[in-house]
Amino acid sequence: MSPDPFTWRAGGCHCGGVRFEVALPQLVEAQTCNCSMCAKTGFIHIIVPESRFRVTQGMERLAEYTFNSRVAKHLFCSECGIKSFYRPRSNPDGWSVNARCLDETATLDLTAFDGQNWEANADQLAHLSLEPS
Repeated sequence: MSPDPFTWRAGGCHCGGVRFEVALPQLVEAQTCNCSMCAKTGFIHIIVPESRFRVTQGMERLAEYTFNSRVAKHLFCSECGIKSFYRPRSNPDGWSVNARCLDETATLDLTAFDGQNWEANADQLAHLSLEPS
């Protein structure tokens, strides 16, 4: 039996009211994005399947913001305003975690995503929320 390729890592918002865990490999595929939302917040995306993400504290503190197509569910702490994770439009079956909100820095394989031209590029992200085979 081979060892689990994923390690659960903790993270959260600034005030500590919202906490989460995400199962990540040693080298984490992550994206920066130049869309209007990400450019203003500095969000670094780590997109994972549903099974590799869990909220451990503070569900009641989460507020939701949607815009444009209203598919993405931008969740943020209603106390400190930090968006640690959200349900992305590109991967509504998974989660996008902000690498900047992890308690310990992960080793990132960082690529740029052209979110300003989202419709033409969204398919580049579709594989990220699939369960590993």
